[in-house]
Amino acid sequence: MLIVADENIPLLDAFFEGFGEIRRVPGRAIDRAMVEQADVLLVRSVTNVNRALLEGSKVRFVGTCTIGTDHLDLDYFQQAGITWSSAPGCNARGVVDYVLGSLLTLAEIEGVDLTRRTYGVVGAGEVGGRLVKVLQGLSWKVLVCDPPRQAAEGGDYVSLEQIVEECDVISLHTPLTKQGQQSTWHLFDEKRLNQLKSGTWLINASRGPVVNNAALRDVLLEREDLQAVLDVWEGEPEVDVALAELCVLATPHIAGYSLDGKQRGTAQIYQAYCDFLGQPARVSLSDLLPAPWLSHVTLNAQSDPAWALAMLCRGVYDPRRDDADFRRSLVGSVSEQRAAFDVLRKQYPSRREIDGLQVRIEGDAPELQRIVAALGATLV
Repeated sequence: MLIVADENIPLLDAFFEGFGEIRRVPGRAIDRAMVEQADVLLVRSVTNVNRALLEGSKVRFVGTCTIGTDHLDLDYFQQAGITWSSAPGCNARGVVDYVLGSLLTLAEIEGVDLTRRTYGVVGAGEVGGRLVKVLQGLSWKVLVCDPPRQAAEGGDYVSLEQIVEECDVISLHTPLTKQGQQSTWHLFDEKRLNQLKSGTWLINASRGPVVNNAALRDVLLEREDLQAVLDVWEGEPEVDVALAELCVLATPHIAGYSLDGKQRGTAQIYQAYCDFLGQPARVSLSDLLPAPWLSHVTLNAQSDPAWALAMLCRGVYDPRRDDADFRRSLVGSVSEQRAAFDVLRKQYPSRREIDGLQVRIEGDAPELQRIVAALGATLV
């Protein structure tokens, strides 16, 4: 049994060593020759897995340790009888933490009260849905746009036009689709970007092409009132440096790169592979995750709620460090920048999730309790 796997997938040995030989390779370098004799292929979002890669190979199971599947040719998998699995929701909490950290940074720079903004979330799947729950738990006004879910379920959704017209903050969490009326390719094109209300904050932690990067660069040059946070880019690992310089925060596709999220993704693919083989799982993620560096926080009941929110979020994760690391990498030739983009992802430092934090409040403080509950931390 030969397993070809992206070298950036964590805990490969812990979960898969009992199944056969594991061959680690850079995700962007996986080619037809590498997978020809493989039985299992494990990837992340940087590897396009399609007919050209797999036809004629022995691969019968493909696992991607990511939420998205736009890099997988699912129609070909069905035709070829290849079983596949993704890891829905594995890094959703990490992305929520990234958005919260970004909001705190934007609010600090502009001196605004986050409680007085109107938030628009585009895409209410695993990530967007969790973000909505957190924002609503904080009693912030949230509008949600998700046409596919609205068509399937009904519910209190609004149009994208209403999001653009009314929201001070727009956070994008839609999958990347290129066909039909529900295409999200360049969902925010030049026309829509120019329609953003004055002072809008635009955050994209979904897929780069959901926003037309060239158009966004031009609009930001013309409209100093707009602020952008980008974690994803058209043409990754190549980045529009001029656009990055115009962003308040710019990061190398790491919004969901929490240690918990990455290891959770491997665990989900492991479980799917065990199901494919018809055998029980023998390894548990709970036995493998290390203790968090910050596990307990005690707050005085008199603590300012805004300070407490910022402290709890930034105590676990602050995206400004990732922004600084990324900006230092945007030097040299294009090839050097591309290589640096992947190095930042490969050597990403350990980062945990806010919902793993335990918080004690000394005294009666309903507002603080509400904040802790909204963040998903444990009140003890």
